[in-house]
Amino acid sequence: MNTSQKIRVILAHADNRASGVRQAIGSLAINPAKNKDVLIKPNFNTDDPAPGSTHNDTLVALVDELWQMGARSVGVGERSYPPTASVMQAKGIVPLLEARDVRIIDFDALPDKDWVKVDAAGSHWRDGFRVARPVLEAECLVSTGCLKTHQFGGVFTMSLKLHVGVVPTTRNGYDYMAELHGSPYQQEMIAEINAPFTPDLVVLDGIDVFVDGGPATGKRVRGDVVLASTDRVAIDAAGVAVLKYLGSNAPIMTGPIFAQRQIARAVELGLGAASADDIELMGTHPASQNFCDRVAAILSQG
Repeated sequence: MNTSQKIRVILAHADNRASGVRQAIGSLAINPAKNKDVLIKPNFNTDDPAPGSTHNDTLVALVDELWQMGARSVGVGERSYPPTASVMQAKGIVPLLEARDVRIIDFDALPDKDWVKVDAAGSHWRDGFRVARPVLEAECLVSTGCLKTHQFGGVFTMSLKLHVGVVPTTRNGYDYMAELHGSPYQQEMIAEINAPFTPDLVVLDGIDVFVDGGPATGKRVRGDVVLASTDRVAIDAAGVAVLKYLGSNAPIMTGPIFAQRQIARAVELGLGAASADDIELMGTHPASQNFCDRVAAILSQG
């Protein structure tokens, strides 16, 4: 792949979430939100403090940036592990979103017709899965997750794993999450959830990072980085490289990044970058570029 064709992942080295979000999105130099109805998918699996869930400052900064980019409307949609409404209430995010004219879509409250069946032939799901209709029909889908490890079989949880929240916990008497978490193919199934839709923008908050444990609680270190890209595979690969740089657990530190099963399956499905050679890491300023170069050296090892 020529340099001009490479997939950009922006790394903003920052200790402030609002600044990091603005820098990362601005340096990506795209505007998929202009005159579009935007849906944001955050990481509100639980109400645990960041990186257990999306920090309120990160989400507010992202909303403000999307309005500045000329979005026609902005919504936030999520399905949490405890009831979604209670998670949002506990995080105190509802008044912040309402003050910014953001519609809140509680996927728990969707009727059966708005959980669209995906047959996913050739996948590791027994009989496919369901996806929230607002995600499938979003004019502009923006995904924002956290940078962290996952101790319950996922190994890491970034943009690919974030989208487990577009599948119901249970629906029509079937427990989709029991199937996912009970399968030896959990990592492949995570990637397969991503096949029916494509985010237009992905933002990962790595100001605070879990380098072990996760997703709700874990060993926390400062990463002081916000990443942005249009490519789920590229940004997750870069995120794993950040974890390696910071010093993480054995499942992260051992083996090549593109051999991680979430990433390998996503590559098989054609969801994004096929190798490290397809990715160009870019810093937002000289301090970011120095950090970026160190992460890029790790990523280049594959």
